[in-house]
Amino acid sequence: MRRFTAVICAVGGMFSAAFASADPAATAKDEQQLLALEQEWVKAEGAHDSATLARILDDQFVGTFGTGKLLDKKAFIAAMTDGPVDATISQTLTDQTIVVAGDTAILVETDTVRRIKNGQPVENVYRFTTTYIRRDGRWLALAEQTAKFPPAK
Repeated sequence: MRRFTAVICAVGGMFSAAFASADPAATAKDEQQLLALEQEWVKAEGAHDSATLARILDDQFVGTFGTGKLLDKKAFIAAMTDGPVDATISQTLTDQTIVVAGDTAILVETDTVRRIKNGQPVENVYRFTTTYIRRDGRWLALAEQTAKFPPAK
């Protein structure tokens, strides 16, 4: 328990220090870059573009869907690009919150996906939390956690 508390305090201290010295203009620029990268990621998944996904994801990337197993970069790309190209009608990112702290950023957003499945329209809503890091001057996705919202009644 002490170790956990020490880690939480250390991480909190790092974020506090980063916020105290953050340049608002630089932060706004970072936020715009991250939002553009998110749109590029959405397009790459829809097109099964493994080369673009490989460029967006850090080599140490880990991702998970709900409580499912952890996927590394290679397994995540395979999961997103295997099978036929998705017949997605639209994919809308909303409720985007970005926290930039130095070379680390957290992005939380809602993703509404509309598609045709078995001839019927289907809508799924997901909540994503993505951690980005800046390496060599560019943002890369380090980790992503996805949770599916229950269907609307």
